[in-house]
Amino acid sequence: MGETRSRVIPANEYQRVRWKNGLGWTREIARFPDADDWDWRLSIAEIERDAEFSAFPGVERELVLLSGNGVRLVFDDGETQELHPPHDRLRFAGERRLRGELVDGTTHDFNLMWRRERLDAQLWHRPLVGTMVLFVDAGETWAVHLLAGEARFADASGLGRLEAGDTAILHAGEERVRHVLDGAGEVLLIRLQPRSG
Repeated sequence: MGETRSRVIPANEYQRVRWKNGLGWTREIARFPDADDWDWRLSIAEIERDAEFSAFPGVERELVLLSGNGVRLVFDDGETQELHPPHDRLRFAGERRLRGELVDGTTHDFNLMWRRERLDAQLWHRPLVGTMVLFVDAGETWAVHLLAGEARFADASGLGRLEAGDTAILHAGEERVRHVLDGAGEVLLIRLQPRSG
């Protein structure tokens, strides 16, 4: 998972691993580099019961509700936020202690994490209707997670098709790379940029 080549990762290849605190499961999509001291990590948390979240010092997080009837995030400092269907999301610091409480049954939640001193990250939820052109600037990494529908890369990248639940990781080396995505559905788009200085 620490490769720097662009690739499509089918949903059935995600690695199911325990949460850092052992209180739940997550399906890890990708991390870079492939080490405990990663710069960024994408995963899908399976929240099956009320539980404390793992702490990640030095890490920023963004959580997106993928499926289920919602989750309540109860922070130790008294703040409470609820994520509702279809795809509510929240960005927060990984140091913050919190508990996830299920609104009504199990949820699956997309989890973007990145080291704040190394990277900046943006996440967008967008419809995919026809053609989408993505420009990955030098040194950047983009991820495209297909929430629903189907899509294919209509360029010379050789990346091929995306089915619902799959993720494409798009790297650029020293030159900007252009990708053309055709399809119908919904996507999460993530841009990861090295911090300047």
